[in-house]
Amino acid sequence: MKRLPEFLTKNHKIIGFALLILSFVSGWLWMDYQRALYQPALINKTVVIEIEKGDSLSHIIDKLVDQKLAVKPFWFKVIAFQESALKKLKTGEYELTSGLTIPKILKLFVQGKTKQHPITFPEGWSFKEILHEIEKNPNIEHTLNGVDFKSIMTKFNPDAPASPEGLFFPDTYFFEKHTSDVALLKRAYDKMQRVLQQEWLNKTEGLPFKTPYEALILASIVEKETGAVAERPLIAGVFIRRLEQNMLLQTDPTVIYGMGESYQGDIKSKDLTTATPYNTYVISGLPPTPIAMPGRDALYAVLHPDKSDSLYFVARGDGTHVFSATLKDHKLAVDKFQRNKK
Repeated sequence: MKRLPEFLTKNHKIIGFALLILSFVSGWLWMDYQRALYQPALINKTVVIEIEKGDSLSHIIDKLVDQKLAVKPFWFKVIAFQESALKKLKTGEYELTSGLTIPKILKLFVQGKTKQHPITFPEGWSFKEILHEIEKNPNIEHTLNGVDFKSIMTKFNPDAPASPEGLFFPDTYFFEKHTSDVALLKRAYDKMQRVLQQEWLNKTEGLPFKTPYEALILASIVEKETGAVAERPLIAGVFIRRLEQNMLLQTDPTVIYGMGESYQGDIKSKDLTTATPYNTYVISGLPPTPIAMPGRDALYAVLHPDKSDSLYFVARGDGTHVFSATLKDHKLAVDKFQRNKK
């Protein structure tokens, strides 16, 4: 048998060695690719990444690396290409949690599942308090600085009352970073319109309200009078019977609202006799606008009031009230729960 020439033998060895190296490199690349696919990019931590308008894929990867994520730029680009995600990444702020892999991170970016920030407007707040809460939130885009209330309302409804008071539903709202104050307020305004219409359609018959807005005004007063949910229909019933009998509502929260900045935590005798559009010790009927944001419970209460005969109530001092049908009984309750405390 003829022996192969020496140079061919050497070439075979070189080729064999090269194939061995190629096989090793291929195996290493495959394992590295598998790690990129299935290994969590972050463990035992949460980071926030913001994709801004104009960010390239390389810039996004740099942001991930800067946050110490276990991300290899080459494999991130390869997987993004495989997932057809290159041109589908949406701007926004993303919260990346422990255990997320590169494909799952890309899925978040493609679906636009951005981080949601909460803001809460409690029941009973005034519109000024809402605006203050919005103004101090750094994640909201502020556009209303210096804008008067009437101009604000025309952004939601040209036919809306000039006063924004009471027209925004108290709730916790979640929003993306850079959401505008107008967009956030519109959500609260629209929700109040929906809730008010729902409650109005299911109201008890024979109530002394011509419009849902009148019910909203009384609901705001009930909201400010008590935080006890069970008492709201009772207090609503008192006010409705007073309206039906042409009695003054005589409710302190309206006096306080009418006093504005002059209220310093105490109502004096002269305040009860000083005429303002909201002083229900002086004016008859309802004040011209709500005095706060009522919640659904207060709205339900005024549209489904208690049917008893009470016309008066006085605070016990523990958050609840004593209800009376006659002025005589009311005075006795006042003596017991108010005057004797002083």
